Amino acid sequence: MTRTVYVNGEYVPETEAKVSVFDRGFLFADGVYEVTSVLDGKLVDFDGHAKRLERSLNELEMKAPATRDELLEIHRQLVEKNGIVEGLIYLQITRGAPGDRDFAYPAADVPSTLVLFTQNKPGLADNPTAKTGIKVISVPDVRWGRRDIKTVQLLYPSMGKMMAKAAGCDDAWMVEDGKVTEGTSNNAYIVKGGKIITRELSNDILHGITRAAVLKLAREAQMEVEERSFTIEEAQSADEAFFTSASAFVMPVVEIDGVAVGSGTPGPIAARLREIYLDESRKVAI
Repeated sequence: MTRTVYVNGEYVPETEAKVSVFDRGFLFADGVYEVTSVLDGKLVDFDGHAKRLERSLNELEMKAPATRDELLEIHRQLVEKNGIVEGLIYLQITRGAPGDRDFAYPAADVPSTLVLFTQNKPGLADNPTAKTGIKVISVPDVRWGRRDIKTVQLLYPSMGKMMAKAAGCDDAWMVEDGKVTEGTSNNAYIVKGGKIITRELSNDILHGITRAAVLKLAREAQMEVEERSFTIEEAQSADEAFFTSASAFVMPVVEIDGVAVGSGTPGPIAARLREIYLDESRKVAI
């Protein structure tokens, strides 16, 4: 059974979905994206993703092809049409297809390209990896300087994932000027003496929607949070480490560059944050 996907105003079978070869997302990675989780058939943190999408579009001077309410309806239609109980919805907007390749932006009347599709992920919330944790390696961060914009320029993060796999690990944390920026597709954290430490927001990292929610919940639970950068060596000597993302929620990290973090097993703070986040997300999902 093929999925129903959304392409420029139409719901079509995935086998019939088409985008122009001149689309600037294909030719220049001139596009932005969001990934929204689905739990119990409802959307998690939709408003946060919609606001970040608007920001990304504004930063790139790109037109929004749909309103927040129209995007919400498309998301809900795709959940229903594809029977998604637990999974993800991927959304991508590009600057469109002007009909030929040119570095200059196309004329203002060229419509944006809007594509959405679902990914069915049964057991997303009960991922067994959260019980065992993951292993990461460190790699140099050589991405462009506007990582706060959620663009489709994901070649180096993909390379980082493959470097991790080649090393027998699960993911990579990127390092710039001696400090961890973030994971290949997630925000990075350590815990020391009960304090949650994560890099402060700037152009250097993505402003994670799950990051914002988790930090808010942590503070409400009277956990201490410090927003600052940290080194790989500091992370290796921490009591715990973890990352957050829309698809993994809160995921413990138990080894960094071959060195066990803490006891080498998921720690209590990461486990508690995952529990709180999932509980609260289910309550407010739409």
